[in-house]
Amino acid sequence: MNAQPQTLPSASRNRLSADDWLNAALDEIAAHGVHALAVEPLARRLGVTKGSFYWHFENRDALLKGAIELWERQEQETLIDVVEPIADAHERLRRLFMRVSEELRTHIIYGELLKALDHDLVKPAMTRVVKKRLDFLARAFRQTGLDRQQAQHRALLCYSVYAGFLQTSLQLGYPRFADHDELEAFIDHTIATLIPPL
Repeated sequence: MNAQPQTLPSASRNRLSADDWLNAALDEIAAHGVHALAVEPLARRLGVTKGSFYWHFENRDALLKGAIELWERQEQETLIDVVEPIADAHERLRRLFMRVSEELRTHIIYGELLKALDHDLVKPAMTRVVKKRLDFLARAFRQTGLDRQQAQHRALLCYSVYAGFLQTSLQLGYPRFADHDELEAFIDHTIATLIPPL
């Protein structure tokens, strides 16, 4: 995946929307982290002046806040909203796990946000995201037949597996799967281990 911000064609440069800036900011966060996000270099990458930025945002913090909120919305739309309508909780969880395994960019951004929990705008957002994810998982596990405490424990276990795998794979490059089939086998094993049988 190429996480580098892309320069827009010249015909589009004078018509950048707030979302163009926010998506470019997310690309920058994925590529270099939260603390590397800066207006002037981002404007250069987009091929526009800083004036275009200030048409939409008061300052860098406003851009960062908007980018995190956009990432949250995209996460909700591409992961939770897609599987939420699935009536069978076992299948809903299975499909969620499969979708999570396919969404690389959002995990890279998540990993970079975790590295920046010392930032005043990042920690509240990440706390909100983690709570939302744990609540979703716990509800689904309750619907598989687990009692309240079991469902909360299983949700926390699942999320801990996700966060731990993400950290080791993004920061340490481990594990290294030989091919897509090996990755799929790991995902299948994870699903079989964490989702209670019917």
